[in-house]
Amino acid sequence: MNTSTAAAPPETYVDTEQRRSLLRRMGETPEVGVVAACVVVFVALAVDKSSFAGAVNLQGMGFDLAQYGLIAIGESLVILTGGIDLSVGALLGTSVILMSWFNVRAGLPAGLAILITLAIAGTVGLLHGLAVTRLKMAPFVVTLVTYTVAQGVTLAITSGTSITGISGVFADVGQTYVAQIPLPLVLFAVVAVVAWFFLERTYAGRQVYAVGGNAEAARLAGIRGERRIVSMYVTSSLLSAFAGIMVLGRIGVGSASGVGVGWELSAIAAAVIGGVSLVGGQGRILGIVAGTILLELINNGLTTLQINSNYTNIVLGCVLGLAITADRLRARSIAKRG
Repeated sequence: MNTSTAAAPPETYVDTEQRRSLLRRMGETPEVGVVAACVVVFVALAVDKSSFAGAVNLQGMGFDLAQYGLIAIGESLVILTGGIDLSVGALLGTSVILMSWFNVRAGLPAGLAILITLAIAGTVGLLHGLAVTRLKMAPFVVTLVTYTVAQGVTLAITSGTSITGISGVFADVGQTYVAQIPLPLVLFAVVAVVAWFFLERTYAGRQVYAVGGNAEAARLAGIRGERRIVSMYVTSSLLSAFAGIMVLGRIGVGSASGVGVGWELSAIAAAVIGGVSLVGGQGRILGIVAGTILLELINNGLTTLQINSNYTNIVLGCVLGLAITADRLRARSIAKRG
């Protein structure tokens, strides 16, 4: 009796190759890792502390997530072009003070105070973009100047005191709930969807990736790279001021103490953790949102576990270091495979 080993059906071979290809693509997709990390961290904290998953705590996280997430999206749009914006935190703090001053000291309606502040922030972003594209100044230097000036302006306006008596309109934006969901979180979700649609579904959005990936190749392809870079800096500054509206509505006073200080580092960390490459041209909104959520989970989790706040920056720094290392390893792996 003759025995022979039957060859594997072609369909089985194809299915195996498809699974391998899928696993390979998932391994090269940074969003998968950060989303999984968010789930693991949330479940672990919820199991350890039941209050972590309570409605009150989740709502508080929603407020924080909105204000950090907005500047993270703005920061990421700039990084996608190959730049960096160190002014997002300081500009947010200055926007809080400007809106308070226009509303209380100048006696302007809340709506007009908001519009003027947004116009000022947009102008700052325009200056950033023009300095980078026309004067060929390093983005790091340009935005560092604004970071310093913005902090000085904030202190000069307030003279170390808080501006009280602001309009209730700000509280309506910063403290309102929509079906038990914080309004700022809803607004953040809308901004995230708009940013996703712009980057993933529009020709201009694809041009942003092209400029960040290879500016010279984009220029030869007829893409107006300078226009795309300027628009991203303007958007980043506008989102900082928009986040300032929510922060002002939440704290209820125009205070210069601690508002926006160091937030640019959290924004950069959220972007990098979410898979945005610091050299530009790579990254998606899903990853940025997930990176912001992960940072908020870690921040809130450390507080819930009553861990000394002095260790928070140590933990966040380690997470950022791991994210940057993973980004470099992933880039090298992709480059080796051509």
